[in-house]
Amino acid sequence: MRPLKNLPEADTSQSIQQDLDRPTAVQIYQQVSRIAKGELSRTKKALALSGVVGGLTMGLTGLGVSTVAAAIGHGRGAAFLPFFLYPLGFMAVILGRAQLFTENTLYPVALILAERRHFLGTLRLWSIVFPSNIAGALLFALLCARTGALQPAILAAMVKFGTDAASVPWSHVFWSGVVGGWIIAMVAWLVSGSHSITGSVAVIWSLTFIVGLGHFAHCVATSGEILAAMLSHQLSALDYLKWLLPATCGNVMGGVLLVTLLEYGQAKLD
Repeated sequence: MRPLKNLPEADTSQSIQQDLDRPTAVQIYQQVSRIAKGELSRTKKALALSGVVGGLTMGLTGLGVSTVAAAIGHGRGAAFLPFFLYPLGFMAVILGRAQLFTENTLYPVALILAERRHFLGTLRLWSIVFPSNIAGALLFALLCARTGALQPAILAAMVKFGTDAASVPWSHVFWSGVVGGWIIAMVAWLVSGSHSITGSVAVIWSLTFIVGLGHFAHCVATSGEILAAMLSHQLSALDYLKWLLPATCGNVMGGVLLVTLLEYGQAKLD
């Protein structure tokens, strides 16, 4: 049995997955750790700006779903077809390399487990990226709810999605967030092991489609819709915060416990 920390370091000048038919769990873990080191070394301003971009861009999930929902109304497929566009925000953020808080339940935590350090750096990363993501989601909600950019039917659909998401018990939000965090951290893991953009797109779309269709809580993606409902005076700021706390805790638990720790164990025992 080889300890993970004694494995050869990944070549920082090129992807560790080049020339591999199928990367092993250890090799994917090394790739994840290399990515984490790069993110932890970024400046506060760079992380904050990237986080705002990530939160704003995640609005494409709510915008895509609401646009289709407004177009098809309450007819056949209304509960299914709109969520084909739910993955748009995740694809744009992940492929565009913007910061997304739920991805960071994998990368820096994996590095902590491998090297037994970087704990304070991870807390620094989280403390910058999370509020920046929420600020970006608020910017998206302001654009939708306060500028007249959206047709009334699209805004109404978005507000309904937001009010529906915030109206469930906190226990459901938490456990729903666990599932959502598990899926998104798994997306980050699989994308790190992918050879191509096409493969990454397939992974992102198929898994995040389930997040949308299952209405699993995601602390950034769903924030855009709930904040739009708040700005439209359908929800209060307290309603949003009462949803955000269990959703975030669930996302962190799902990402850290169900993906990062288990993948670390898999790689360590390889």
